[in-house]
Order: sequence, then C-alpha cells, then structure tokens
Amino acid sequence: MRKLFIAAGLSLLAYNSGVAQVTYPVNGVTDPKHIVYAFINARIHPDPATVIDSAVMLVKDGRVDAVGRNISIPKEAIVFDLKGKNIYPSFIDIFSDYGLPEVKKSKPDENPQLLSNTKGAYDWNQSVKPETDASRMFSTDTKKAEEFRKLGFGTVMSVYRDGIVRGTSVLALLGDGKENDLILSDRAAANYSFNSGSSSQDYPSSLMGAIALLRQTYLDADWYRTGGYKKEFNISLDAFNKQRDLPQIFEAGDKQNELRADKIGDEFGVSFIIKGSGNEYARINEIKNTGCSFIVPLNFPEAYDLSDPYEASNLSMQQLKEWELAPLNPAAMAGQSIPFAFTTSDLKNKNDFIKNLRKAIESGLSEQEALKALTTTPAKLLRADDQIGSLKKGMLANFIITSKNFTDKDNVIFENWIKGIRYKFADIQTGDVRGNYSLTGVGSKVLRMKIGGEFAAPEVIVFDDTLNAKASFSRQGSSVTLQVELKTNTPKGIYRLNGTINDSTKLISGNVLLPSGTWSKWSARFDSVFIVPPVKKDSIQKVLDSKGPVLFPNMAYGWKEFPDAKSFVIRNATVWTNENSGILQQTDVYVVNGKIKQIGKSLTVPAGTISVDGTGKHLTSGIIDEHSHIAVSGSVNEGTQASSAEVRIGDVVDGDDINVYRQLAGGVTISHLLHGSANPIGGQTQIIKLRWGRAPEQMKLENGGNFIKFALGENVKQSHWGDKQVVRFPQTRMGVEQVYLDYFTRASEYASMLTHEVSLKKTPGYIPVRSDLELDALVEIIKSKRFITCHSYVQSEINMLMHIADTFGFKVNTFTHILEGYKVADKMKAHGVRGVSTFSDWWAYKFEVYEAIPYNGALMHRMGLNVSFNSDDAEMARRLNQEAAKAVEYGNVSEEEAWKFVTLNPAKMLRIEDRVGSIKEGKDADLVLWTDNPLSIYAKTVQTYVDGIPYFDSTRDVAMRAEMKTEKARIMQRMTEAKNKGESVQKPGMRLLELKGCLESEFLWMK
Repeated sequence: MRKLFIAAGLSLLAYNSGVAQVTYPVNGVTDPKHIVYAFINARIHPDPATVIDSAVMLVKDGRVDAVGRNISIPKEAIVFDLKGKNIYPSFIDIFSDYGLPEVKKSKPDENPQLLSNTKGAYDWNQSVKPETDASRMFSTDTKKAEEFRKLGFGTVMSVYRDGIVRGTSVLALLGDGKENDLILSDRAAANYSFNSGSSSQDYPSSLMGAIALLRQTYLDADWYRTGGYKKEFNISLDAFNKQRDLPQIFEAGDKQNELRADKIGDEFGVSFIIKGSGNEYARINEIKNTGCSFIVPLNFPEAYDLSDPYEASNLSMQQLKEWELAPLNPAAMAGQSIPFAFTTSDLKNKNDFIKNLRKAIESGLSEQEALKALTTTPAKLLRADDQIGSLKKGMLANFIITSKNFTDKDNVIFENWIKGIRYKFADIQTGDVRGNYSLTGVGSKVLRMKIGGEFAAPEVIVFDDTLNAKASFSRQGSSVTLQVELKTNTPKGIYRLNGTINDSTKLISGNVLLPSGTWSKWSARFDSVFIVPPVKKDSIQKVLDSKGPVLFPNMAYGWKEFPDAKSFVIRNATVWTNENSGILQQTDVYVVNGKIKQIGKSLTVPAGTISVDGTGKHLTSGIIDEHSHIAVSGSVNEGTQASSAEVRIGDVVDGDDINVYRQLAGGVTISHLLHGSANPIGGQTQIIKLRWGRAPEQMKLENGGNFIKFALGENVKQSHWGDKQVVRFPQTRMGVEQVYLDYFTRASEYASMLTHEVSLKKTPGYIPVRSDLELDALVEIIKSKRFITCHSYVQSEINMLMHIADTFGFKVNTFTHILEGYKVADKMKAHGVRGVSTFSDWWAYKFEVYEAIPYNGALMHRMGLNVSFNSDDAEMARRLNQEAAKAVEYGNVSEEEAWKFVTLNPAKMLRIEDRVGSIKEGKDADLVLWTDNPLSIYAKTVQTYVDGIPYFDSTRDVAMRAEMKTEKARIMQRMTEAKNKGESVQKPGMRLLELKGCLESEFLWMK
C-alpha cells in the first residue's frame, strides 16, 4: 500500500481535465486517469447523526465510493493517513449572490413612471420578473469561492435578488473549474420578496402594495394557465407557472414579514422556504405555526460602545434586547423543531460566520443541529440530498478535513474537497506548535515564550519578570521565523530569529541576528501544552441564565407572560353605560370570560372573583378611534395610482408599535386603521383591538366590518406634491369625479361578467374571467358588502361623492374629517350616511379647511347625524377623552352625548355596536377605569381592559419603568464586559419612530 501525503498536482489536473471535459475539446495531450483516494484513520461524520471513529472513506471519479470501517483499500489508491483528524460534509449555503452580477438600482427619475418601460411581452410591472434565470448570469469567482471554501462551504445556491418575483436561482459547487462542471441545478428554486428591487416603476411604493401585487400575480398566472394564454402571450406569466413545482423561497426580511409571506402561501397553496431575519425567536410560536422551513442568517448585532453616557442613554430597550437575545435564535428554532438552514447572507464580514456559529452553540444550539443546518437540511430543502449534504456511496465528494470538531474554537479546516478536487489551506502534517517554551540565546538570560492564538495563526509573547513583548511569527513546514523587540533586555533592540522545529520533540532551534548585527544560536525548549478551554455544558447554562427573557413585543413595556381573561368585578364606580340607563352611581360591573356578565349595585359574585375598588372612580367603555394610522408597517399610502383598492391594511398590521401601549394608557381599546389619502380610491382598512404584544393576526377584530378608504380634495389631486407630480390622473377635482365614474362603471361590468361566467363556460373558445383584486373590492361596495369611509373637506365634493353613490346604488358609510359637514348635514342625512367622523377643533392648516369651525361636530349632531371625533394622529389618540370634552365647550353637547363621540358613535359607524361601545350585559369587556370624570383634563387611566384582560395598569406601569431601568443597566454591563473581552462594537444610534398621518409622517426619537 502506498501512502502519499502531498497529492500530485499534475495528476489531479489531468484527472480533472480528462474526466470533466466532455463537451469541450482538449488542445494537446491528456491523461484521463481514474484516481482513487483513500482517507484512513479519520473520525468521519457522514451525516449529523452519525460518527465513525478510525474510519475509511474512498473517493473515485469525484464521488464517494465507500465510507466505514474494515473497508478494503485498492492497491492503486492514493492514501491519506488522517489519524486524529475529522471529515465532515462540506457546508451548503442556499441563499447567496455568489457568481452573479450586482443588482443595480435604476436611477430615480424625477417624473413619475406609471407603466413598465421593459420592452417585450413581459409582465405589466417591472418588479415581476420570473423569467430571470440566474444560471445564465452565473460565472465562477475565484476570490469569493476561496472565501467560502475556507469557511467550509462546498456548495451555494445563488439568487439574483432583484424584484418581487425574482425568477430561478442556480445551485453550484464552489470549485474553480468551468461553469458547466460546477452547476448542479440551473433551476434550483423560484424566488420572491417584498422588495421592488431595481424597478424604476412607481408601483408598488408600499409593503401592502407589494403584497397586493404578488397576490394579483398568482391570480393572473392561474388565469393564464386556464385559458388566458389564448388571449395574450405573456413571457412572465408563462415562466411563473413553469416554476411553481420548484422549491419556493421567500426573502421576507423581518419576523412579521415572515408571517405575511406564509399567509400568502396559505392562500395559494404554497409552502415557502422563508429566508428569515434572525429575530424569529421574538415570535417563535407564530413562526412554528407557519409550518414553513427557514433559511437563517447568523448576523448577530454588534454590542454598542457605551463610553459616552449621553450617547448610551439614547439606546432603546429594543436595541439592547436584540443584542443580548439574537444568539438564542437558532436554539429557539431548534427547540421548536422548525427546520432551518444557515446562510452567510447579511453578514458584513463572512469571516464572522464561524464565530457567530460558536456563539449560537454557546447559547444552547447543539452541534448536531448546527451541522444539520449546514448540510442535510439545506440539501433536502433544494431536493439535492441525493448529491450533497452527506457522505454516502454515490454522493459528490464534497467534504472538509478538520483538526477537531467543526465548532471548536481551536478547530482548523485543513482542506476542502469539492467534487473530489482538493483545496488546501494548511498542512495536515504540520504539528501544533502552540505551547509554553524556555527560550535561550535571546539576550543574556533564559526567557519564557508562550505560543498561543489559533492553530493556523499562532500568537507569540516573550516575557519574564521584567518584560512582556509580542513577537511576529511565521511557519512554512518545519521552518520558523520570529522577530521580537526587547526594550528591557541586555542587549536591547530587535532580535531576528530563524530556525526549524522538530514536530516530535517540539524543539525549535536555529540562528539569531542580534541587535549588534552579529549572528548567534538560539533554541526554544517545549515545557507544556497550550490548552484551549472547552465550552462546557454548565457554562452554556450559565450563559443562558445570564440573559433576560424574551418580551412580547421584545421591547419596552413588553410582556414576560401574557395576562389572561379572568373573572373580576369592579365595585362602587360611576358607570357611564352609554345606554338608556345613563350614568350610574356606585355601581358594580361583573365580567366573566371577557364579557360583561352583570351590572348592578352590590352584586353577588362567586368566591375567589377578583375585586377592583372603583370607589371615587369612573368606569367607561373603551375609546374607539375611527380614524387611525398606528400599527402599520411601511407606508400607509399606496398612492402611485388613482385607485389602490386592491391593497389591504390588514396585510401590514404591526404588532410591535409602541403607540398601541401608549394609546391603551389613554383609554383607547379599538382603532380603525386607514389607508392614507394620496389617491381617490385608497386601500381596504382594518379594525384592531389594542391587544398589546399579540401577533398582528391576533390583534384584528374578529369578523370586523369591511371598509375601504376613499379621499377627496387637495391630497388626491397632488396639489402639494411638487412640480413634477403632474402625470398621474386626476389633477383636478373634476378629474376626481371622473375617476369614480370610470372605476365603478368598470366594476359594474366586471360584476356582470362574473354573474354570467357559469353560462359562458359552455361557449366554444371560452376564456375565464380574470380575477381582479381591485375590481373585487369595488364590486363589494356596489353590493353593500364593503363600506366607504371618505376623507373629505369641502361641501361640493361631499355632494359629488353622494351623487356617485346614488348613481351606482350604494350609500357612503362615513365621511371622515368632514370639516364643512355643518354646511351639508341635511343632505348627508337624506342620503343615509351612517356616520360623520370629524376633528374637534382643527382648522386653517391648509386652504380647503379655511371654513372649518369648532362647532362642526355639535351642529351635525344637532341635525341627527351620528358624530364621532377621531385622531388621525398617534399623539392625539392618547387624548381623545379630552377631544370629546370640546363638544361640550363648542356647542353645549351634554357630557353623556359628548362621551359617545369617542365610544358608541364610532362603534355604530364601524357596524360593531352590538359588541362594543357601551357597557351592557353580553358585550365585550372593553373597559376603562378613570381617576376622574373622563372628560376632565385631570382624568388619568387606572386600568384599560380589552376582552376583560388588563392590557394597561397604571400600577404595573410604574413597576415596569423601574424594571426596565434595572434591565437596561444589566444589559449595558454585559455589553461593557463584551467590549473588554475584545468584541467589536458599534456607535449607539437613535431609532426614529414614525408617526403616520393621512399623507405625511412625523418622526420622533424612539427610546
């Protein structure tokens, strides 16, 4: 048997060229040898669940031929004796841009671009490009491939990250050969995102627009497949349908977007592989319930530099918690049995990957789960586990040779073999030089020398009782070179040492050039080994115990555990019922299972029922804000088109918005989240209950009313948008009316087509009606299944919209803002408007509100209209009780009726008055306990209940502030310790909190 430790490069080259070049001719002589490699005495990990000690692996023609013990080694094999070494499958990264050109964003045009400028029979929207084929753009990159290989990767899937529908990605090996030899699959997966990418087209400009576009694309593709192809040829839709049987990968970018992506998948029968963000732990139960697999980055946040106390004070609790808890993410996902693969994506420096992997293991991830996430799981997700991901007979010979376990801090990757081709980073036969030595010949006395650091990059310190000097060190085979400057030694100066090392005795000796310029002899005698302390299980537990809990949401005022709906009775309070019984003195309200069970004096309740003392306090139903823009991710406007009826605020509810908590502190329990006012026909709205900390879907009011935002006035005709904004129709108030006429005419025709579709199916050459999300919403309005809430100011436009509604046979449900409503109150009543939601006393902030008056609400109320006061502002919403009081001041509305302006009346507008808006037996226990008359500026919220759950409690709020102060100090102390240990840090930065309105947003510093 021959043992050969240095592979013959020419033979490898000949083998590679001769076997691989099937379609490419060879110019010259070739020697296509079928070389067999035998790796003996290795600790082989063929898959994450299996370890074989003293094992043998045979490799032939780039594939694994055998793995195990007692394997017969062919006499012609080139043998590598790997005693004490490990073999693992090479790692797989299935979310990379390796080998692909950079995505270049189109130069922004000052003028709006409403339509696609892509020539050809493609999709109408530039961000939908399923025809993109990454394999046609792919080319090897020697430098980047080497970077991946040194980390242990042998295969990557490369995604061209451009657009909402991104086309197919390519699965390729990280070798240096010809692309034909390296591509494993040209159509490895179909890819999606919520990002428009390089598109210069205006639509979509919002997250909800991107979701609507993707949803419509699925519907269009279904239409095209079932007959639409007879009507038009569409390259994009054809490509989209041909990719639906591939693995479907969705780059979501945020834990809440991951849930949104899954919801789209559920709607269209797709189980996405979701490229996550690394913060899945913060919504781990919801993430598990998706049933999806994930691609998880290891891009843990850096610690913050806290040396400047003023800068440090700007750090939010959310930033601090994210830094501390992000390394727990992989372990949290593994603990929930969520399938996931790791990716180097999102790392600024890929060399941080292994460091962060170790940090994840220190935070509870098992080595077996880590190896699965790097090998078998990504291979299975791409249906390539018959070729890569493990080391079994017939699999590609993709493997790494390491000095120790792949996660050990002291581990060295010696070699990475890809398709049987060797890539060498360190000499396997080189011994570990690290240890403690006695150094002679350097100066007049014996010194100590410590060689530490990493195996492949040793660090040397020369020292004794009086000196401590760092030396440079390099090694090539058995030759070593050192240089050290000794400032306290005799003689002083720079010593340059050259010598050899005996790997068996670790004796280093040679010649030294002294500071005097003369040569002498030196030697270093090995005394003791260098010990890298292992990470022990008890230290892992210590790390876990030192971290704070995940909060819901994971930020200031988040819950450690969610409160439950418990039976309770509020006793002896002044109860504002909003019912015929009026305001009741010294009355009890009994709540069971989140519902109001009984109202009366001195109620008898079961023993053990929680009792809340309401003496001297006022109890009301929760405030309902009919016009709000809180808790919305991304823009509240999709204003790029005259109509965006297809978009849904419900798709982008933000469960982490601190304004939810703040408004609970102001007595708000329900918010109606509206699209903005950038276009005549806006988006579909969403009613939420302020269930602080719950996931977005759990915040939505069950079976809440179906509404849509319309808008009139200056905003929709782009009066203040700039001189370039003159392209989108309409530009005048006349044009606004025409938009409504055109769209409702189209919707009526569309409804007729749907009605007659059953009979049309029998017609020869039948083409199905194309489902249109935009027109679906308008048809619902015509059929009184969806209701309009319209941003409005001047009387002429108010009359116009009512006329349009009468023409098409529906009613306007709500006019919001309605600052000239007092002028046409009688006409609105005659039309059958269900409600008018106005500001209490806003006026003169733009031209079309010059004739607004603070008596508007009272006058419309006097006319018999259902009036409410709304906020349209996150800050005002916390003070709607005081806004209601202004109706008493301006118009002499009674206190009881004024209170209904922010409770019962908006409930009626939203068609949910049978559930909320008053204190009545059987209704939801959405209640607020106040210290004073709720209309008083002195009134403070004691408790706010939603569904009988105290989501805000003033006593607990005070305690939480103290807890947060302590928690922030604890995490900052850990950050300081991390910095002192050498971890990289970043400068603190403040996060902007966006306060959204109909058209414009304000920004506040978030702490």
